[in-house]
Amino acid sequence: MRQPDTETALKTERSRLRRAHERGLYDRETVYQVLDVMPLAHIGYQINGAPSVLPTLQWREGDHVYWHGSAASRAIRAMEGAEVCLTVTCMDGYVLARSAFHHSVNFRSAMLFGVAEKVTEEEAKAASLKAMVDHIFPGRWDALRPMTRKELKATALMRMPIEEGAAKIRSGAPKDDEEDYALPIWAGVVPMAMELKPPQPDPANLEGVAMPDHLSRIRIG
Repeated sequence: MRQPDTETALKTERSRLRRAHERGLYDRETVYQVLDVMPLAHIGYQINGAPSVLPTLQWREGDHVYWHGSAASRAIRAMEGAEVCLTVTCMDGYVLARSAFHHSVNFRSAMLFGVAEKVTEEEAKAASLKAMVDHIFPGRWDALRPMTRKELKATALMRMPIEEGAAKIRSGAPKDDEEDYALPIWAGVVPMAMELKPPQPDPANLEGVAMPDHLSRIRIG
């Protein structure tokens, strides 16, 4: 059973922020908010003793984070049973200060540490892959042809318990040296957001196939 949530639920000696510690947050709610709005993750791992990073899609189910790949992937083989580090970042704006030194970025990020495990039970794999599609493309799974046993076998599913990590968030205006506020230099924030563009139909679509209503429910960022 999961322990009652606290403001330091995920804080460890490894995950605590040393610099800009006031931006660090260690409660599950904040970390989960970052994970749930940005599916793109980067996973750090070692392969043959050398560091490597895998960009991939992630999704959360309860207190576990999941990702998938090819069953033949050497990255997946290297991760299984090994320590990994998973990061997710949302950029929210450029921060322009009155000196180059104090320029920054507004962002929300989450970093998790743990041991990656492979999900091998077929029903559990299928349920989690459905959960991924339902999370990223709400309403789409039921409109698709059923997944085949061959496709399920060709897909590796990985997960990691969310037990150690941190969120790091910066927001607001630039923070300049006090004497620099008297300078006649424009400073402020240029907000940014990731957005979805209008859907573009596949030229190979059958004639008369209409765009499904569930596309309107896709969100990111």
